[in-house]
Amino acid sequence: MGVRAPDFLEEMFEAEKPAIRGERDAVEVLAEVLDSHGVAAQPELVFESVWHRIEAVPDSLDLVRRLRAAGLGVHLGTNQTLRRAAYMREELGYDDLFDVSCYSAELGLAKPDPAYFRRAAELIGAQPGEVLFVDDTGPNVDGARAAGMPAVHWHLRDGHALLEKLLAEHGVVPTAS
Repeated sequence: MGVRAPDFLEEMFEAEKPAIRGERDAVEVLAEVLDSHGVAAQPELVFESVWHRIEAVPDSLDLVRRLRAAGLGVHLGTNQTLRRAAYMREELGYDDLFDVSCYSAELGLAKPDPAYFRRAAELIGAQPGEVLFVDDTGPNVDGARAAGMPAVHWHLRDGHALLEKLLAEHGVVPTAS
């Protein structure tokens, strides 16, 4: 793809929005975008090569485990297609790691829609104001706040020490390492 990659990715991110809400199959959407760019590739292989490239960050896993050891609920809220959600559940074991997982395609709603956050809180069994939301995307943080959730904007590149400081500001303190 080379120099066309940014255009392809921009088109793909826009085209996959219905798949993120569970309204379309992600590979079908990918096939259409590949075709529109004249790329002769097997969509299933491209999907697996790109969308299954996810690695859990050891420091993040450790923090999740320490938060749970402190008796706190830790939940996953993510915009994912049904295929990627299944991969995260089955191959990465996220259902064992998190108390409640809220995949957008399963909810039929996606971040940053405030309705997504209200539904996630309902699945968690809490009021929105009782759930602290952490995300690396500003609009998602804004969506959570619009739904009544306290929210923290944090990106992995900011480091886990900052995340723990931000969590502590909200009374969320993990057990010691």
